[in-house]
Amino acid sequence: MRILVVEDERKVANALREGLEAEEHKVTLAHTGEEGFFLFSEQTFDLVILDVMLPGRDGLEILGALRKRGSQVPVLMLTARDTVGDRVSGLDTGADDYLVKPFAFPELLARVRALLRRGRLEAPVRLKVADLEMDTTKRVVIRSQQALDLTAREFDLLEYFMRNEGHVVSRETIARDVWKEGPRHTPLDNVIDVNIARLRRKLDDPFPTKLLHTIRGVGFVLKDGAE
Repeated sequence: MRILVVEDERKVANALREGLEAEEHKVTLAHTGEEGFFLFSEQTFDLVILDVMLPGRDGLEILGALRKRGSQVPVLMLTARDTVGDRVSGLDTGADDYLVKPFAFPELLARVRALLRRGRLEAPVRLKVADLEMDTTKRVVIRSQQALDLTAREFDLLEYFMRNEGHVVSRETIARDVWKEGPRHTPLDNVIDVNIARLRRKLDDPFPTKLLHTIRGVGFVLKDGAE
């Protein structure tokens, strides 16, 4: 699982990364709220571990911004302040769990496992963007009441775009999250571009409003073109 750790105490952050990577998670570190928010906006994560006390924008402000954008990714808050008011503020802002420093690492791991299980269970099976609808269980896609005949790869690509609606995704993240490929000597850019072109012909060409947009030099984004 991909985990974003936003923690300004570098010793704590490095210890968390080492421990989580030992459990075979992929960990990305950020040391400020702004850096964490930027990384979250650019990449896809299964869980965020977020310290409350951060330089610049604090953890609660970052959490609030994530929830306002509609993100439902599980967030585990870390804090040195152990008061009822602090815990209530975090939970009311949208935290899924709260852990007070100092903590035992096995307890953090147990909470991470619980949140990841919950996140998988709560992943929506029906997705909708504008007039586009997807049932991920039945693997059916309909746009403007017309069924789209997609290959398995096209379906997986479209599901990835829909789950990241409004977020620009790069070819690198598509290779990692859809093709399940790590860094390669020969990138998958051409393969990805061919599949996206085929998807676009079925998804957008027959309809006046385009949903899948290319951001030159950055990647792709699925959003309501009418906005």
